Amino acid sequence: MSDSADLDSYISTHVISSYTSRKPYALEEACTVWEGVFIDKKEESTSTDMPLGTAIHNIEITLGKGGQLARAAGAVAKLIAKEGKSATLRLPSGEVRLISKNCLATVGQVGNVGVNQKSLGRAGSKCWLGKRPVVRGVVMNPVDHPHGGGEGRAPIGRKKPTTPWGYPALGRRSRKRKKYSDSFILRRRK
Repeated sequence: MSDSADLDSYISTHVISSYTSRKPYALEEACTVWEGVFIDKKEESTSTDMPLGTAIHNIEITLGKGGQLARAAGAVAKLIAKEGKSATLRLPSGEVRLISKNCLATVGQVGNVGVNQKSLGRAGSKCWLGKRPVVRGVVMNPVDHPHGGGEGRAPIGRKKPTTPWGYPALGRRSRKRKKYSDSFILRRRK
């Protein structure tokens, strides 16, 4: 299946309801949004089985919790393997991880692909969307940011950049070293 969400290999018996409000990319008005599990259950029809290479989005990590992965505009993950009770996915970040085969996912790519390439044109357009102005810490006063203060254009005055609350910024990994889900990640994102 291609990344542009070709849905030709599926027929009407594959349809089960979708609880996402996002419209997948390249769907017509008459099309149905499909959602299915990664494996066919013996007591149900085999139509819920997704073939390898399927482009999917809105993927559950925990069964019944709802979609958590590949939900941004234009995002798509790929089902690359199935073995035992788990399926292997390649996520949009490049990370390869294991997910339970019984978790739900929606077939296709999330719509609104070019939203990040749209130029708003002026500050007022951003303001209407609720986006606040971005101010560099180095131009603030020292009471407002650790980088602030100094005479004229002064450097930040520290070994490494920090957040407004003093935590390390830019380059420091923030994920816990021994997180429970590390065993499910086969290849970390770059």
